[in-house]
Amino acid sequence: MTSIPARRILTTGALTARTTCLRAGVSNVLVAPLALRAAFGSKSCAATVPRWQLRRQTYTPGVRWSTTAATGSKIWTFEEIQSLSTSTTTTPKATIIDVREPGELRSTGRIPGALNIPITTSPDSFHITGEEFEDRFGFARPETDAEVVFYCKAGVRSRAAAGMAREAGWTDVGEFPGSWIEWSGKGGAVER
Repeated sequence: MTSIPARRILTTGALTARTTCLRAGVSNVLVAPLALRAAFGSKSCAATVPRWQLRRQTYTPGVRWSTTAATGSKIWTFEEIQSLSTSTTTTPKATIIDVREPGELRSTGRIPGALNIPITTSPDSFHITGEEFEDRFGFARPETDAEVVFYCKAGVRSRAAAGMAREAGWTDVGEFPGSWIEWSGKGGAVER
């Protein structure tokens, strides 16, 4: 006896049921599984389900990326960032880090005193050695126990940067969720 591959049997059975329904005048159907078709008989259209009655499966992500802050981040307000940027002390309370790309900084400027670590083109910046960091960016990397505050244009990249810094061992991480949009909208000082 010749054996027929299971795929061919399933395809043939599905086509037979579909052809039967098409001959009966029902065209918007999907063929139900073999077990269901067997319960109704091979010639019955009752084993098919109209497409509009099928429940569509939607993808629901397990992680929400648009929360107000990365877990454990201190949220900084416009006023707090403004007082930090105008502080005249030799050792500031926190280091402000702009994670936008250099081209964005050239066109808009930055918050006075902020350091630029572009997170999109340098996502490994918190995982490299201090010497490599200084070679790449031209300034010393903030210490892991120093307070750092991230901002970008709208707060999305700064949230990601805060999470990456925390994963790399920084403990005192903050975010300015209003970022550049709020800073420029409220008339904050601009350094070019």
